[in-house]
Amino acid sequence: MDDATVTSSANAAIQTVDLNFYYAGGQIHALKNISLEIPYRQITAFIGPSGCGKSTLLRCFNRMNDVLQDTVVEGKVFVDGEDIYHSVNRLESLRKKVGMVFQKSNPFPMSVQENITFGPRMAGIKNRQVLKEIMERALKRADLWGEVQDRLYSSALDLSGGQQQRLCIARALANEPDIILMDEPASALDPISTGKIEETIQELKKEFTIVIVTHNMQQASRCSDLTAFFYLGELIEVDLTDKIFLSPQRRETEDYVTGKFG
Repeated sequence: MDDATVTSSANAAIQTVDLNFYYAGGQIHALKNISLEIPYRQITAFIGPSGCGKSTLLRCFNRMNDVLQDTVVEGKVFVDGEDIYHSVNRLESLRKKVGMVFQKSNPFPMSVQENITFGPRMAGIKNRQVLKEIMERALKRADLWGEVQDRLYSSALDLSGGQQQRLCIARALANEPDIILMDEPASALDPISTGKIEETIQELKKEFTIVIVTHNMQQASRCSDLTAFFYLGELIEVDLTDKIFLSPQRRETEDYVTGKFG
């Protein structure tokens, strides 16, 4: 497509236009002509079998794939109307705007307080009162303040698995992003901790655009407003979550959500 004809949608927090992504210097075609709009302040779930491109696409939204060798990107990715692969866009500002929570909780080996204030301090905020306010606000947003307010100076590694994952959410929130990407954030957690994460995600939707990759069909149906189904690197179908699970338009989608393959 001629670059001059590509424009972003005013209604989309994230938009991809004919996005193709390759590993191994172009030998492995991981994403195939993905055109997708992700609306503001909604929860969009990516579902599909392993290796279908869900996480690869998620990492395109904050250019996390840039750290990998021999990758090729073709097409457009817009965040808030800006082409994020354009040379004038800075990675630091993009990743401040687009936070990420990974599958495995990865708290830094430091205190709870230091985990949350790390990003703001790296951004140049030195005032202790301001940092304290940022920390408290982030922990409250992640529904963790009540559990750790007396443990702020203890090691984050002493928290439970579910608490560590909510700490990682709070750490992302401390940078005041507009968008939060979550790559299977509850896959390693027990049902109670998973429920806490899902409740947190629902609350965060009031302020943030959220994109979540999940293998858990029940989680996608419970949490998301929109669901996109991917298969073999292609976007097969995207629609309101109820429609995807109750009346999908494509046979492949129906077969996947009903458990015939996956």
